[in-house]
Amino acid sequence: MTRRTQRIALAYSGGLDTSCAIPWLKEHTSGAEVIAVIADVGQNEDLDAAAAKASASGASAVFVEDLREEFVRDYVFPAVRAGAVYEGRYLLGTSLARPVIAKRQVEIARREGADAVAHGCTGKGNDQVRFELAFAALAPELEVIAPWRIWDIRSREDALAYAEKHGVPVDQSRSDLYSRDQNLFHLSHEGEDLEDPWNAPQPGLYRITSNEAAAEPEEVEVGFEAGVPVALGGERLGAADLLGRLNEVGARHRVGRVDIVENRLVGMKSRGVYETPGGTILHEARSALAQLTLDRATDHFAAVAALRYAELVYDGKWFSALREALDAFFAEAHRRTTGVVRVRLHQGAAQAVGRKSPYSLYREDFATFGEDEVYRQADAEGFIRLFGLPERIRRLSDNERTR
Repeated sequence: MTRRTQRIALAYSGGLDTSCAIPWLKEHTSGAEVIAVIADVGQNEDLDAAAAKASASGASAVFVEDLREEFVRDYVFPAVRAGAVYEGRYLLGTSLARPVIAKRQVEIARREGADAVAHGCTGKGNDQVRFELAFAALAPELEVIAPWRIWDIRSREDALAYAEKHGVPVDQSRSDLYSRDQNLFHLSHEGEDLEDPWNAPQPGLYRITSNEAAAEPEEVEVGFEAGVPVALGGERLGAADLLGRLNEVGARHRVGRVDIVENRLVGMKSRGVYETPGGTILHEARSALAQLTLDRATDHFAAVAALRYAELVYDGKWFSALREALDAFFAEAHRRTTGVVRVRLHQGAAQAVGRKSPYSLYREDFATFGEDEVYRQADAEGFIRLFGLPERIRRLSDNERTR
């Protein structure tokens, strides 16, 4: 299949799939220029080496973009503020990174005069949807090329063989075929023995969190302003720095490991193992603080909205009107979610053990089980009678009909 595309901006990671994509794109577009866009979202890899590999593989230009602060500030922290967790456990690490990468890819494509954008996502995964919905929202005029949906490569083994044939160096060997994705928020593991949900993750699988968790517990204090993390231990930090430090301390205590079978958007179930140490701490802390600052009705509605928010992010709908509207709701709902939470870390657990806020709705004088002068317990009788009136009327009516 040959295309007439002249210049293509490729989201390039230096991994197996995108390493094969450069020579393949050039072969199947009559020699179009391929611009490699490498996004630094905190994947802890040698991006200079990846850039060199892209050039050696035939890229006409390579751009290495530092997106770490933007990624955490504008994507991760809004999701944390919203309490967005997909299917109760997945903190959306990969899902949140794709829109910021696609956004910069589109910006470079336009600046460099490209007429197409490309990605190395497989035809079975969610990421193809996330990239392409972002492209559609930001630059609908650009052609989209997805090699995995077109080429004859059908497996990791095929990709390794293709790379060898075309002289493309790759780091992945046939003895390590896990599909991994890492950024400053998380590290995911899929494939190989994990494809059988009966198999337990091997200890050697984990690369962030320690298998030998610290013996003694440790506490961290996370400061929030309007639902957004801003400080650690009383020190104000930039978004990326704050998350990075929490990753380090959480990893020492094996915090943030999750093994789940999730429902992919494309219709199948998949098994993934995730490491999200800093993110787990932040979600625990924000939840604990919101318990102080949100009234009952807003808190309950926010929980429902958080589920929808998580689905939108997972489904690649970051650049949607509904996600933007929900962010406006969460910004207003958490306008007073300001304060400090103390989280205890120990043997894989992150537990909030203290929280305080200048806007706390918790009043000890009302909540105490001791003697108080502000709450008349006798008032509860009338409240309960009125609150239970619908049930009382229903039973009385049933009794009259059965006489």
